[in-house]
Amino acid sequence: MYGRKLEPSPIQPPLSVRDLVDQHFFAYNSARLRDACQLLAQRIVQPDVTIGVTLSGALTPTGLGTSALVPLIDAGMIDWIVSTGANLYHDIHRSLGFELFNTSPNVDDLSLREQNIIRIYDILFDQDVLLKSDAFLRTVLNAPEFQRKMSTAELHYHLGKYVRAREQQFGTQYRSLLGAAYEAGVPIYTSSPGDSTIGMNVAAMRLAGKELAFDVEADVNETTAIVHAAKASGGSSAVVIFGGGSPKNFILQTEPQIQEIMGIPEKGHDYFIQVTDARVDTGGLSGATPSEAMTWGKVDPEQLPDTIVCYTDSTIAMPIMAAYMLEAAAPRPLKRLFDQREALLGQLRDAYNQHAPVDDISDLPDTMAGGTMVGRATLRTDAPSDADSAA
Repeated sequence: MYGRKLEPSPIQPPLSVRDLVDQHFFAYNSARLRDACQLLAQRIVQPDVTIGVTLSGALTPTGLGTSALVPLIDAGMIDWIVSTGANLYHDIHRSLGFELFNTSPNVDDLSLREQNIIRIYDILFDQDVLLKSDAFLRTVLNAPEFQRKMSTAELHYHLGKYVRAREQQFGTQYRSLLGAAYEAGVPIYTSSPGDSTIGMNVAAMRLAGKELAFDVEADVNETTAIVHAAKASGGSSAVVIFGGGSPKNFILQTEPQIQEIMGIPEKGHDYFIQVTDARVDTGGLSGATPSEAMTWGKVDPEQLPDTIVCYTDSTIAMPIMAAYMLEAAAPRPLKRLFDQREALLGQLRDAYNQHAPVDDISDLPDTMAGGTMVGRATLRTDAPSDADSAA
């Protein structure tokens, strides 16, 4: 009737992360983090669940790429990823042999600028790290396999091959997110590919006559195909969101794409976990709460009990969640969704052809839009005349 009885006990060593979470995370956001860990280990990390993870901001400079995400990829606990480009770019610095340093956030930024030192809050590195990483990127992106239009998953897959080869060449124990995803066949998408140093280098190379270009429509279709296949096969779709922003919306919009745009019967994602420090009352909780997302068809209303929002820092939650999952759940076989993209797109195309909505705007109110009558009147396709402009 009242819920779980709180039975606190003294913390005593030795204590595993799993025991700490299960036995001492009692209330408020520690309890939400406990619920997220338990939901992941007990319900989500199952063979029939397809797990998508989003990464916003720049989490990888902290080391969380190699320390938390790579072990989860190896264990088959991450099937696909939507990430900012910053996470992928900054994670290759260590692959190339460069060093990043921890410091106090209360430093003299003018002095750092004069010394050509870059700061990401309490992380420092030399500007040469950027310049030489850019040089590596441009050298790789000049390779023949990149000279065409491609989805960001394709770009990251091929880039991950070169990054992993460089890690192996150096003999380093460090493994990047890109390299691990390449080996495991985990597709990584970037929802805003121009908004990162990778995208900036691609843009500069286009000016130099190179053919590499982002196929953003392919990104939308491939991610939608992943979710459609997960549900159409009788399985479930889970989204684990670190932060918010564009990656969060991009992974969630797959369901409105299926239902609203393509007309394919569906209900929404089955599991929703978000770690965020944003507030909903200011409109700053990107993509909204699970219940609001449910109104868009992003979350299955029947699965709302399996949605959790934990208000804390991702750099706190991610290592705890990863350690808990690796301790409490068995590894899963790799789904290797990157290798299945064409087949999944074929399934989505067949379903779309079967259910595609018929566009009928005859019952819309008559309105003027840029000189064109929209509604019961015929849409005008000719350019307005001078008389129309004067009117």
